[in-house]
Amino acid sequence: MDFTFSEEQQAAGEAARGVFADVAPDAVPSPALTTGAVADEFDRALWSRLADADLLSLLVAEEYGGAGLDAVALCLVLRESAKVLARVPLLENSAAMAAVQAYGGPELRGQLLERAGRGEVVLTVAANGRTGHDPAELAVTARQEGEGEGADWILDGVQTAVPWAYDADFVVVPAHTAAGRTVLALVPRVHDGVALGEQFSTSGERLGELRLESVRITARDVIDAEGAWAWLRDLLTTGTCALALGLGERVLRMSSEYTSKREQFGFPVATFQAVAVQAADRYIDLRAMEVTLWQAAWRIASAARGALPVAGDVAVAKIWASEGVRRVVQTAQHLHGGFGADVDYPLHRYHAWAKHLELSLGPAAAHEEALGDLLAAHSLG
Repeated sequence: MDFTFSEEQQAAGEAARGVFADVAPDAVPSPALTTGAVADEFDRALWSRLADADLLSLLVAEEYGGAGLDAVALCLVLRESAKVLARVPLLENSAAMAAVQAYGGPELRGQLLERAGRGEVVLTVAANGRTGHDPAELAVTARQEGEGEGADWILDGVQTAVPWAYDADFVVVPAHTAAGRTVLALVPRVHDGVALGEQFSTSGERLGELRLESVRITARDVIDAEGAWAWLRDLLTTGTCALALGLGERVLRMSSEYTSKREQFGFPVATFQAVAVQAADRYIDLRAMEVTLWQAAWRIASAARGALPVAGDVAVAKIWASEGVRRVVQTAQHLHGGFGADVDYPLHRYHAWAKHLELSLGPAAAHEEALGDLLAAHSLG
């Protein structure tokens, strides 16, 4: 078995490191000192550099101007982005494009993919449901007005905490039909019946409560394919785990650098056994987060069959990522002492982002329960 990344995947990671090399995590006001959003929009200059480096079209086929890579390559890039707290909708845009390519019609693919790959059109996904706790596909209803495949769709409902909602041109909205199917509708941000309510994440980014009232969407802009939402949801979740891994790796490095310089009783505190043990525990967390992430990303990329469905591997990755990133930042705060709370030092920003990622992933107990249900439903013998 070969666990090394392909040359193309490694090249994507190298390109990402080059683009993110000069990105400062404290380029916007601190979320601890800001009552509203830390900025009016995402980092457009960085977005342009990502487009120039062909990192916005990683998952898009060559016929649409993309690199034709996979979820593993995307996660490598996302890991690098999280190390500098890059304020761009890279995950949401990439995942939405991949879903359009895999499940959308030829007209939709032709209209959207090349433009989104060049950064001219921005996509995001409404994946949190009405409250953040209920399934996203149940928060919005979808019905066709008239008969035939070309009939328009009418959407009604509310999706909360939509990332980059005020900056995106289209929001991919999962919705359920009366027959129990889930469809994906590409809803323009500016459209009759569409309204946004301002919300804020713990990291200080502006989110949007998306309200849909009798919103009419053409059949061309609705993906009605079995498994499309489940696939997109798994890709979004795995990408979020990649963000948690990258953030955790940077925070552990910050802790290592600080404790190696900070002295007590004439010795660096990194030489104290209690400090070394805590750092070692967090290193183990990160390695577990990493191996479970690549397992989930590989299952999505390869569509390989396993003893459990892909959702099982994604659940394991979520368990480690949601708890692991929290433990890493909490230990970092402890090892930094009062310096970790200094708003002129970036650690508190990483803590705020980590909390947002943890909330996005959800509690580990819920994923353990879901994993238990999968184990009960699938014989491993």
